[in-house]
Amino acid sequence: MALNHLLRPFLCQSLVRHVRSPVVVASRVSVRPPLCPGVARHPAACARLYATKKAKAKAKGQSAKVNISSALVEDIISLDEVNEDMTAVLSALKDDFTRNLSIRTSPGALDHIVVTTQDGKFPLNQLGQISMKSPQLIMVNMSSFPEATAAATRALRETSMNLNPEVDGTIIKVPVPKVTREHRENLVKLAKQFSNKAKDSLRKVRSNAVTQAKKAKEGHSEDTIRLVEKQIQQMSDDIAADIDKQLAAKTKELLG
Repeated sequence: MALNHLLRPFLCQSLVRHVRSPVVVASRVSVRPPLCPGVARHPAACARLYATKKAKAKAKGQSAKVNISSALVEDIISLDEVNEDMTAVLSALKDDFTRNLSIRTSPGALDHIVVTTQDGKFPLNQLGQISMKSPQLIMVNMSSFPEATAAATRALRETSMNLNPEVDGTIIKVPVPKVTREHRENLVKLAKQFSNKAKDSLRKVRSNAVTQAKKAKEGHSEDTIRLVEKQIQQMSDDIAADIDKQLAAKTKELLG
């Protein structure tokens, strides 16, 4: 009995340690930092919040695309013609860039300069013979149409190529200007003007197409008209993006 009395405190302490240790381990495993501050006590709400933010971000980055068959809505509007008109705007911009935004002046750069005469408007290469006299001088022989010499000289001077033509009888001498930083920056400004003009033309095409679609409401559901309008807007957005790409590429080319 005395021996049991002496061993009992040690047995109790051992039992207490044995019972407490799993509790301590469990508590260490179960304590975790909250995934979402402010909603740590509601894990389901945290998951919903995360999913909602992710969905919104995805929806913001991309909108639903519309792809309507032209044949299905041809009695409302010809989407092929609308696409051709919008593509023509982009093609005109590329032509403007090629004809008017050359860094270095060459005979080919003068070919399509428009000369306004009493008989109408003509490209310079139809009125005069353009040749390169030297790396620093371009000659325009106007002997075939001498009466258009003054008009051709004026057209050359009014281009964006920083030209200063000189007249010698029926010969127009065009010194090739040096490429300066100021000249490059002026060409970039002109490129922006051309792109803005193209976007204005694009908006007119889109507006006319939407107006035409709205006039065809009779006999068609509102949902169908809305889809057609969305398709037109989408086509316009794609061309506008191409205009921006053309401007960015031309700006990089001009600034070097």
